Amino acid sequence: MQKITTFLWFDDKAEEAAKFYVSIFKDSRITEVVQKTPSVPGPSKVLVVRFQLQGQEFIALNGGPGHPFTDAISLSVDCADQKEVDAIWEKLTADGGSPIACGWLKDKYGLAWQVVPNAMVKMMSDQDPVKVDRVMQVMMKMVKLDIAALKKAYDG
Repeated sequence: MQKITTFLWFDDKAEEAAKFYVSIFKDSRITEVVQKTPSVPGPSKVLVVRFQLQGQEFIALNGGPGHPFTDAISLSVDCADQKEVDAIWEKLTADGGSPIACGWLKDKYGLAWQVVPNAMVKMMSDQDPVKVDRVMQVMMKMVKLDIAALKKAYDG
């Protein structure tokens, strides 16, 4: 069992969101659905959904309104290549999700995500500050990250 688990508060769509997330990431699954008791208010019949995204544990709660997600916290997805960046980006922005900037987006539930290619992480870790700065300047103008454009900036 994981010692620290990400806990997500939804108004009333915890189960719907969990099903959405596990449909996007392979090796993911819902592990438990806890039904509400009659004394718990709210429109949903579900109180808590536990799920895993590629082995990482999450808990989703139908806690009611008043606690919306903010950009102050996000989930970051490391992507092997542009094909994976594009696929995950498309799925997470579908049906009401929206792009933000610099590889960030909000899904249809309002949760912020960062979709980051591993290649960019490597470029940003380079010991040459000039290369890193060129990559940063290009990245800051992007919405969805483009590995080829980042690499071009990196190479100068």
